Amino acid sequence: MRTTTTSTILGAALACAALMSGGTAKSENPLKDGAGTAAIYGNIAPDQIEFLSTPDRIKSVASSGAPTAIWETLEHGEKVECLDCISVVEPLLYDANGKTREIAAWWLRRRVFGVFGPGEAYERTLNTLKGDGDPRKRAFAAYALGEFLATPGIEACATAVVADADPTVRVAAASALGRLNDDGAGALGKAMADADGRVKIAAMSAASRINQFADTASVTRGLGDADAHVRRRSLELLDSMHARDAIATVASLAKSDPDADVRGAACHALGAFGDASSRGTLEAIAQGDANGLVRDQAQIALRRL
Repeated sequence: MRTTTTSTILGAALACAALMSGGTAKSENPLKDGAGTAAIYGNIAPDQIEFLSTPDRIKSVASSGAPTAIWETLEHGEKVECLDCISVVEPLLYDANGKTREIAAWWLRRRVFGVFGPGEAYERTLNTLKGDGDPRKRAFAAYALGEFLATPGIEACATAVVADADPTVRVAAASALGRLNDDGAGALGKAMADADGRVKIAAMSAASRINQFADTASVTRGLGDADAHVRRRSLELLDSMHARDAIATVASLAKSDPDADVRGAACHALGAFGDASSRGTLEAIAQGDANGLVRDQAQIALRRL
């Protein structure tokens, strides 16, 4: 028993040493590890053993453009320090595949060196959002800043969400603020009044991800929007915020909004608010709304009062 334990510890130590050194770890291919692999993993089938990506593998796959190979290799190279790999992975922040962009940012943010210093990858991403002439690249830079989870991205995305000329960039910047768990000093509230409905909805979706978001006034303005999707998303956010101050406007939408989905969302919100003053409104809707799903939603809301 002691011999087996010692071998296990030694095998694990060797694997960690190879990983931290950034060198070619034998565990890149578990089938070739022989006794070392058996000591660590026991009788697990070779094709079920997680392997560690080597720097050469990361550079090769990142250049190949094959999405699934990139995802697997970067995931298995989470802690591999490889300065030469950064310049190959960084362009993946602007790849056409969203998951590739996400995992590239995820891998880069885990680097100890070579990403967050002056003139390095993170600063280049900030500068791309601030001034690149291609709105597509600016949008991808905003999404990347969200995934980097670093504080300087908040100010950059807050500026972009209210000032960038392209709505796709503003959408991306709003989403990034949600990922960063920050409303950008009120930038998301301003974005909820954007001329483009997509930006409004992105801002509300981002706000729903932020701990203790409290700008109910900006959300409530969306209840009067001409776009039914914006009105419904506003209701859903007020619902999750338990914003009882908006109860009168929500009740009005529940009774008379022309869109059945909006009326249903309003009924759900009234139930979530739990205010007994909504009972009469909900009873009338439960009996008289033209849409069966709305009537059902009103019945459910009544049970929550």
